[in-house]
Parts: sequence; structure tokens; C-alpha cells
Amino acid sequence: MKNTKSPKKQIYDFFITSLENFTLKPGDRVKEEDVAVKTGFSRTPVREVLALLANEGLIESSVDGLRISILDENSITQLYEMREILEGTAAAFAAIHANEIEIAALEEIVLREKELTISSQIIQNNRLFHSMLFRCAHNKFLVKTINELTNTLLLLGKSTLSDEKRKEEAYEEHIKIVEALKNHDSSAAKKYAKEHIKNAYKARIKIFLQDGKIL
Repeated sequence: MKNTKSPKKQIYDFFITSLENFTLKPGDRVKEEDVAVKTGFSRTPVREVLALLANEGLIESSVDGLRISILDENSITQLYEMREILEGTAAAFAAIHANEIEIAALEEIVLREKELTISSQIIQNNRLFHSMLFRCAHNKFLVKTINELTNTLLLLGKSTLSDEKRKEEAYEEHIKIVEALKNHDSSAAKKYAKEHIKNAYKARIKIFLQDGKIL
């Protein structure tokens, strides 16, 4: 089936997928000509996408050219501060605007989370939970802002859910958020979502300090 996405969209998706599966990692060189060959497009749309990625903070200039951005501790802190604000707001909106079908779908994602044991599936299911929560907010501008921030999370390397203790904690936190949505309690939903991000931040900083780097 013919791909109906524009060349720029396909190139952008190539980068996001490469970050998701760790084909590209923080610090890796990014060469315009290499991207053109791998994606099968000319260097003009590649150049435009690289400019967009730089604007989003996903790539940066270095002494030897472009590379995938590396986040320091201060950048990680700022990222999670914004996550706390935006995801707390999204949860509050979701408690008000989400319908029963959407909440049921979100609950199903959480229940499936308990059964998963393969790391890649756990991470994907977690992304699905947050993506669904954002959609439940029914605010396209909030979702757009959060999605841009979510891409930056791909620069952080391994998931905090790789830690078994954090995985269990995240599950319980997700349950609380869903229960708040079922009760249409926006204050509780916001509170639990913000607590969830605060705890995720603590786990992230622990990984950062232990490893001494992102990857």
C-alpha cells in the first residue's frame, strides 16, 4: 500500500522510531547524507526535518557536526517539571471530559500492565496509557504540547520501569488516576498524575546518578 505521508513526515517518523528502538542514541552523529540514503528521500526534505528536530531540541550542533542531543541533570529536572504541570492538567481535564468508553479503555490498558513481563511490551503499554490519558483530556492544544514534550523523553534512554520496584509503584499510581477519572474527580486526578510524575522523576534521577550519563 502506498504511503500517503509527506516525505518530511516520513523522515520525522524515521527519527522518532529510531530513538524509540535505540537505533539512534544520545550523542550519536547525524549526517544529512546518511539520513537521505536510509529514508530514500532527497537531502532537501532531510535538511528541513533536521532543522525541525533541532528546533525541538532533539538534535544539536557539536564541533564535529550534528548529533542526537544529550540531556544533563538540569535539563532532566526542567523536563519533568513541565511533565508534572502538563500531565496533571491533562488528567484533570480527562476527569471532566472523558466518556465511559474512554475510561474503560484506559482501565484495560492498566490491567494489562500487571500481566506483562517483557520489557519492550511494558514500555509500549506505558506509552499507550499516557497517550490515551492525553486523548481523554479532549484538548487538542494540550495534547500537541504534551506530544512534543514526550518526544524529548526518548532522549533519556532506558525506561524507569526497568526497575521492578518502580514498575509496581507505577502500576498502583495508574490505578489511582483511573479511579479518579471513573469518579470524575478532577482534583484527585490532577493530584495523582502529578505524584506519578514526581515519583518517575525521582527514579529517573537515580538512574542518571548511578549511570553517570543517559545511556
